[in-house]
Amino acid sequence: MSSYKDLLAQREQLDKQIKEAVLREKADGIAKAKLIIEQYDLTASDLFSRKAGVRSSGSKVAPKYRNPSNGDTWTGRGKAPKWIEGRDRSNFLI
Repeated sequence: MSSYKDLLAQREQLDKQIKEAVLREKADGIAKAKLIIEQYDLTASDLFSRKAGVRSSGSKVAPKYRNPSNGDTWTGRGKAPKWIEGRDRSNFLI
């Protein structure tokens, strides 16, 4: 059975090996990505721009309901505002 100090030394060695493996694999991944970018002549906007028809979590939704007394609107998503809660929503449709 290993002693406490032996186990700590093993853990330090494993931590070092893990860090080295992460750096090596990250470098390999970067090299592969660069090769693909060069092969297809990709730009940053090709990689990181929003594509048409792809929905993101921050996209705007048109309002569906309007409060006639003050003009406030609600999309119909999420928690209903107080001015429409418990009422017939068809009366507030835009």
